[in-house]
Amino acid sequence: MNRRYLLALAALLPVAVMAQSPEPTGPQPELPKEKLTIAGHGGPEHVFNVEMALKQDQQIVGEMFRTSVPADGGMLFDWGYARDSQMWMRNTLVPLDMVFINADGTIRTIAENTTPRSLAVIDSRGPVRATLELAGGAAAKLDIRVGDTVKQRIFGNAP
Repeated sequence: MNRRYLLALAALLPVAVMAQSPEPTGPQPELPKEKLTIAGHGGPEHVFNVEMALKQDQQIVGEMFRTSVPADGGMLFDWGYARDSQMWMRNTLVPLDMVFINADGTIRTIAENTTPRSLAVIDSRGPVRATLELAGGAAAKLDIRVGDTVKQRIFGNAP
């Protein structure tokens, strides 16, 4: 085989791999929920009951195709270890606040009111243990800030 043929074949490989994974066409069933609390800078603690996206297939679909996120709800993506988190809003119909959380539970960065259906990458700007998706505008409304602490069992700081 010549080099040009091998390069063309290699370029098709990602397309073949993606074709094996079905494209989501609707929202995933509600995931198991757990309590999560955000505390910080002298204000009140905010308690949420969040869906736990622990498996890769759950994380790929996330909040896609959902028409609302409860004010006291959301979805926590547990990456299992600290790593860069890159999210997008493909097939996501409502704005979200994305809260990127360090391994110790402190908030590293917040992307507020992300744009529905956007393919723009929303980056954690460094390694994080988890990403929390809340209803768009929740961070501003509740005065959630970088440096606040997220208390949840995955961070080892929940009561």
